[in-house]
Amino acid sequence: MTAKIGYARASTEDQDCTIQEAALKAAGCTVVRSEKKSGTTTQGRDQLHTVLEFLHAGDTLVVTRIDRLARSVRDLEAIVATIKERGAHLQATEQPVDTATPAGIAFLQMLGVFAQFETALRKERQMEGIAKAKAAGTYKGRKPSVPVEDVRRLRAEGVSPTDISKRLGIGRASVYRALGT
Repeated sequence: MTAKIGYARASTEDQDCTIQEAALKAAGCTVVRSEKKSGTTTQGRDQLHTVLEFLHAGDTLVVTRIDRLARSVRDLEAIVATIKERGAHLQATEQPVDTATPAGIAFLQMLGVFAQFETALRKERQMEGIAKAKAAGTYKGRKPSVPVEDVRRLRAEGVSPTDISKRLGIGRASVYRALGT
């Protein structure tokens, strides 16, 4: 018996998977797993890994769009290879992707390239915005996570780097960076 298994993903906690989940159920998925994780990597995406492990020969993994599955060609190829190894197929509800057909595979590869391109453009725009903010003197950056003055004060008092790291709850390498050694 074959199954249609759905996978939904949103990038951030304030986004919602409800629309994707409904589309996957309407497409005949008997199981739908969803998570709120970035698509730029497969690391930490437990629901994706669960779905891939659950696939059996003849099953179909269904997503609404390919960018819900992966944002890089390398990750997409690895996921598709895993699906193929398990004897399953991949389909998308909003795109003509079906790895059971040559045309579906070709379209999948094109969409993977565009998803990666979109991610690169977004990163480029972000870097341009940061550069502009720095030039205008309005970029603050991330707040320092290491209290450099406290590290230096404790070291001047004769406290060892290991004890400083324990007292301040930071790594020893951070202590050495703060001390400039």
